[in-house]
Amino acid sequence: MKIRSFLVDDEVHNIESLHHLLSAHCPMIEVVGTATHIDQAIEGITQHTPDLLFLDIQLGSETGFTLLQQIPHDTLEVIFITAYDQYAVQAIKYAALDYILKPYSTKELLTAVQKAAEKLSYKKQNEQLLFLVQELSSVNEKKIALPMQQEIRYVAITSIIRCEASNNYTYIFLEGGEKILIAKTLKEYTAILPDTLFLRPHQSHLINRSYIKSWLKEDGGMLLLTNGTTIPVSRLNRERIKAVL
Repeated sequence: MKIRSFLVDDEVHNIESLHHLLSAHCPMIEVVGTATHIDQAIEGITQHTPDLLFLDIQLGSETGFTLLQQIPHDTLEVIFITAYDQYAVQAIKYAALDYILKPYSTKELLTAVQKAAEKLSYKKQNEQLLFLVQELSSVNEKKIALPMQQEIRYVAITSIIRCEASNNYTYIFLEGGEKILIAKTLKEYTAILPDTLFLRPHQSHLINRSYIKSWLKEDGGMLLLTNGTTIPVSRLNRERIKAVL
């Protein structure tokens, strides 16, 4: 994974030096832009939306902290660059952020980049987890269209108790006891309905796991649903269904 990076330093030769070191020793770093003053940095960061910012603390008469106050930096990882400002370094350490000292040490640079890469990876994982949670939560709001002979019925996915194959048709059993015959195969509904909510214990049955009450040991294994229906579990699926439950 390439880490899109932006370099901000008020001295061009420092930017060139850092760029050279990154190119030579940090192949995961892709430098998407550079800037020597705050206005240029704001424009470049807004345009390129980098993952990682190498930011000089002293930018002429201003500071890198001034820049951070003017850009959305919650998704950015920042590695500060400094030559001597011991008070700034203490503040950076206190905030558990990283910094490198001028002149640049390859070892320090590699350590800082590695830490930033780990943090960015963790952020990405958190974003994926959040997306998953949102997707699972939004199942309650999602509906499915059921094409019937006289109408197309829109029902909440969570209101479907189970689906049962009948040759090239499928019976859909809903909360409240309603039973609808649809001219689609069970295989099609297995592909449509989210496998985070539905299980297929048998080639003829697809069930909403929210309605499973218990596992019955009779006949090698059956599922008892909350409405009293029993669903067979094929021999090939028994261990998988037990593990899921």
